[in-house]
Amino acid sequence: MKTKFYLIVLFFALNITSCKKENTFTEFEFADKPIALACENGNSKLYNEALYSFENDILNFYSKENKSLLTAYSQFVRLAVFNRANYREIVSDHTLKVFEALKEDSELWDLNSPKSHLNYNSDLVHCISQNIINPDLKTTFNALLSTNSMSPKLFGTPLATSYSLTLTDKYLAAYVAFDLFYAKLFDVDFTQPVKEKAKVDFNITK
Repeated sequence: MKTKFYLIVLFFALNITSCKKENTFTEFEFADKPIALACENGNSKLYNEALYSFENDILNFYSKENKSLLTAYSQFVRLAVFNRANYREIVSDHTLKVFEALKEDSELWDLNSPKSHLNYNSDLVHCISQNIINPDLKTTFNALLSTNSMSPKLFGTPLATSYSLTLTDKYLAAYVAFDLFYAKLFDVDFTQPVKEKAKVDFNITK
């Protein structure tokens, strides 16, 4: 009888634990988009939303008129690798909501790491490492992980010359989104208002 009782308790405990892993985020705006990341994780739907929301933000910030995702990635990667991206102005209200949901996934982050707040031992990073398409980038990515040398700066160098691959390789794009964008948002003070850009009147002559 006691054995049966303990089995029942264990069953409910496991169910509760598995439920906690799956985020309760419901405000999906990109649910109609194709599945970009097929990772075996309870938060995979949220990860896909995060990727598409990130791409929408950089598209609107860096290529609002031309709507070129290639241009957006070119500008963002080049600046983000050298910590010069203006995250406060790039991020949209929806992406901030996604970020708040992502923060609940404690396994995804390492807030004590001086290299990056993205946990390189997380399931998502492992999924990315196994699915990057380009063999050279995949080898470099996994070599950095295996030697505990991974950082946005070290992987950013080969990435900066191969940013165009993010258009067809969404696992590589996911690395950009999570390590060069969402991980950086932890250090942004969102209580400060966005500074308005000074308007120039070209009709005024000196």
